[in-house]
Amino acid sequence: SNLSGPQQISLFDLPSEWYLKTRQSVQQFTICQIGLSVFSSIEGESNKYVAHSCNFFLFPTTFGILDSEFSFQASSVQFLNQYGFDYNKFLKNGIPYMNEEQEKKIRHNILTGNWRVRSSLDKDQIKVVIDEVTRWLDLAEEGDWMTLPGITGFQAFEVQLVLRKALPNIWTVLEKFFPFSQRTHCWLSGSFPPESYEDFKLNIHNLFPILIDTKNVTKDVWKELSFPRVSNLSEVYEVLNSDLNPTKDSGPVIIHASKCEKYVETKYPHEAAYDAFLCGSGEKPRCLSAPCPRSAVPIPEPSFPLYLDVLAPYVNQVNLIRAGVPKINFSGPDHPSIRPPTLILRVRRWPEVSEQQIYREFQNLCKFDVRRLTRSQFLLLTNKFKDARSILKEYRCHPTLQVSLYRYWRHSPDVTCLLE
Repeated sequence: SNLSGPQQISLFDLPSEWYLKTRQSVQQFTICQIGLSVFSSIEGESNKYVAHSCNFFLFPTTFGILDSEFSFQASSVQFLNQYGFDYNKFLKNGIPYMNEEQEKKIRHNILTGNWRVRSSLDKDQIKVVIDEVTRWLDLAEEGDWMTLPGITGFQAFEVQLVLRKALPNIWTVLEKFFPFSQRTHCWLSGSFPPESYEDFKLNIHNLFPILIDTKNVTKDVWKELSFPRVSNLSEVYEVLNSDLNPTKDSGPVIIHASKCEKYVETKYPHEAAYDAFLCGSGEKPRCLSAPCPRSAVPIPEPSFPLYLDVLAPYVNQVNLIRAGVPKINFSGPDHPSIRPPTLILRVRRWPEVSEQQIYREFQNLCKFDVRRLTRSQFLLLTNKFKDARSILKEYRCHPTLQVSLYRYWRHSPDVTCLLE
């Protein structure tokens, strides 16, 4: 819907308003995957790279009193089902993690002794372990040791705490405990998204000093090269690697590493690592389409450093789908929006008309965000200039719904109240 409800994002939103609405929404969900694609140059081969793509499935941990809740979106599940998503890798074998706020709470409970096993399944398994260790302890001598196999995740930490408390004569050591979390602490252990939009930008910029948004780059590529319309990342990749792209043969050669060759013949749009590869390998056409100055000096062979130089205008500029500005600038102030003007709608002979009714009135002609200004006046916003021109032409002299350009000093209720 394009109605400007209190919790729905819209073109009327300032960046800070957009962030607060989005922040509230994303907290209902969880991270189920992290995808990485690392491009390494091949020694001895000019302008040739190998892509190492890795997919990590994650699942929020259950530990003591910690029991996370999250939501599923039906359309997302339908998409995952369509491409054969393996839910066991997520729900059963996902790497456990907790955020910084949860970690502090667990640490406090352990240090203060306010901790206990809550899961009945864990209690049964821990009882078996204690019985096994007790039998071993009856026969063990000083310096003996035993290994407890088959205990994984946070359960290993729970077992250690229980054993140390129940059997003070033994010492436990975790041989391997969450090596993944050590490497990704800065990504996953952050507290809930900060309340401040500026703090959010600062946090992201500190974690990722250089961001290049494929969506942002692609929008300009499509304008420059007049490519056919696409709706997803896979279609973008196909067009950029087709004969429609005049620069496709002048970029670097990118091959998949041996363990990632499944991506050569088959699409995996449900895997984050596959998306990471598409994003990383899809930036080159924008760089290659950049105009080169006429000069007698030979043009250097394209390379990743050269691509990054050409992509400099896009660094840390991340596209926003619907908001008062088109992009977030993570390294400075957001740029002002260049968009169609706000329109004002005056309604006559239609008492108690609602925003929903206004939206439905215009939806067949074009899409607008709608916000009530007064009892009989509504503001309309679109991100397409042609839609604004069309609605002005069709409804300027309409007997019931009259549309014109919004002028703050003429139409704002705050101003008119002062002038009365």
